[in-house]
Amino acid sequence: MFVFKAGVVGAGTMGGEIAHVIADAGIAVVLKDVDQKFVDQGLEKARSLWKARVDAGKLSEEEQQRRLGLITGALGYESFGDVDFVIEAVPERIEIKQTVFSELDDVTPGHTILASNTSSLSVTEMALATSRPDRVVGFHFFYPASVMRLIEVIEGDETSLDTVQAAINFAQAIRKTAIRCGEAPGFVVNRILNSSVSELWRAQEETGTDVKEIDRIVAESKAAPVGPFYLCDLLGLDTVLHVAEHLRDSYGDRFYVHARMRELVAERKLGAKTGEGFYDHRS
Repeated sequence: MFVFKAGVVGAGTMGGEIAHVIADAGIAVVLKDVDQKFVDQGLEKARSLWKARVDAGKLSEEEQQRRLGLITGALGYESFGDVDFVIEAVPERIEIKQTVFSELDDVTPGHTILASNTSSLSVTEMALATSRPDRVVGFHFFYPASVMRLIEVIEGDETSLDTVQAAINFAQAIRKTAIRCGEAPGFVVNRILNSSVSELWRAQEETGTDVKEIDRIVAESKAAPVGPFYLCDLLGLDTVLHVAEHLRDSYGDRFYVHARMRELVAERKLGAKTGEGFYDHRS
């Protein structure tokens, strides 16, 4: 199946990046959210990524405008009547995702593949909200999607092999590398990543070491491009906490949950998207 037009539902931290990736590959995409300010933020995120390449002399302004023109902002589903592939990128709550999947099932053609950018939730449960569970699949990008090459393609219990292959083909069309995953908590990457990061969280609480010092050591040692606490701020502490708690509940206390992260989420200090988290992002 060839994807002539795609949709992204949710223009938050990941939605704008995902829309940028799709349009950068020359594919038209509708970017939908419930509030115009979020749609505008998503469009601005895509624009800023291309502008950086224009400023670096790697892209012409005309080409930037052409690619930006492939993204259509929307508050409703009116433009979803001819989409071939939709990626849901709403908050990591199963009830929200099921509502979106039910809506998408009603407004998209029968051939459309409905995909979720979930980092940990059950694709099978999302598929239950639709009349096409065989055409529901996980399609998990990593932040920042404009840079990270990997996508996890996650099979639900009823996901067909044709859907899996179509998702892998679409990942290749947007210049990504797909890995096929079963529906285990954390899938592949988050299970590996959190097993190591949770030990850093545990060590920080046991020793009282400043989070910035840990981030500096990790970054300078080239163990990762950025430190774990700064990365959590970029991803959104609410999302990171949800995944961490899900993995702890699934695999036991070897997956540690940072107490200060819980406090910050309770205070609605969610990282870069709210201006405060482990770091102050307001300046």
